[in-house]
Amino acid sequence: MTVSVQEADFDPGAEIAALSLGRDDVGAVASFVGLVRADKVADGGVGADEAAAIAAMTLEHYPGMTEKALQAIVAEARGRWDLFGVRVIHRVGRLLPGDRIVLVAVASAHRGEALAACEFIMDYLKTRAPFWKKEETPDGGRWVDARTSDDRAAGRWSS
Repeated sequence: MTVSVQEADFDPGAEIAALSLGRDDVGAVASFVGLVRADKVADGGVGADEAAAIAAMTLEHYPGMTEKALQAIVAEARGRWDLFGVRVIHRVGRLLPGDRIVLVAVASAHRGEALAACEFIMDYLKTRAPFWKKEETPDGGRWVDARTSDDRAAGRWSS
């Protein structure tokens, strides 16, 4: 179970393959890779007239605190599902459209557990991990506010 916050890019295939390497008990590996989009999608309270092309995105974090938050999210997922391996990588720094931002990969004996845990980790990462995003657009830079749709997604795991 490893968590990394880094500027360097990552190889999703290698990271995903490592979760089941040398294991015959893994029946499923689920993963999510998030990318920087060039176009801002009008959602989360942003009007269509406010949507603009994104030239770059800068992600900032609080070193130490961010890793602990991600580790706590992974620990909570491990408490909910029987997981054999988890890999979370989140990039920081200046990223361009098409660049990879995040990887969440989960190995388990069964598809349902792997898929649910992967989705849970991503939903909680979006709402509980201390990252700040600033988009560069033709109109200048702007900080990205939290989206209500992310809060709703994370809220469905509460019980």
